[in-house]
Amino acid sequence: MVKRNLTGSGYGLTSWIQQRVTAIIMLTFIIVFFVFIIFTSMSVNNNISSWQHVFSFILIKIFVQIFFIALLLHAWVGIRDVWMDYIANTALKLTLHILSILWLLGGLIYSIKIIWA
Repeated sequence: MVKRNLTGSGYGLTSWIQQRVTAIIMLTFIIVFFVFIIFTSMSVNNNISSWQHVFSFILIKIFVQIFFIALLLHAWVGIRDVWMDYIANTALKLTLHILSILWLLGGLIYSIKIIWA
């Protein structure tokens, strides 16, 4: 019997579930968002202040923020798996992980600033 040494045991199933859950969240949001835009555009003037008023509701802000969090988690799982699978050098892998985390945290902070400002 061959004994396999696995590193990061459990990442496969967890990553797969995270990818699917975040994809479902994003798909649901996109469908609801497009339906919302279609119905809202019929009753909203085509100027920026009207659209700012529509997106000032707290529930819309929460849904948009959940979408961005799901998007960033989805991106993290994907890019982490790419770095783990295709980068052999440990120092380079760690550097790319750290840079990816910083980039995604920057995206999260920016999304919070835009949505809640």
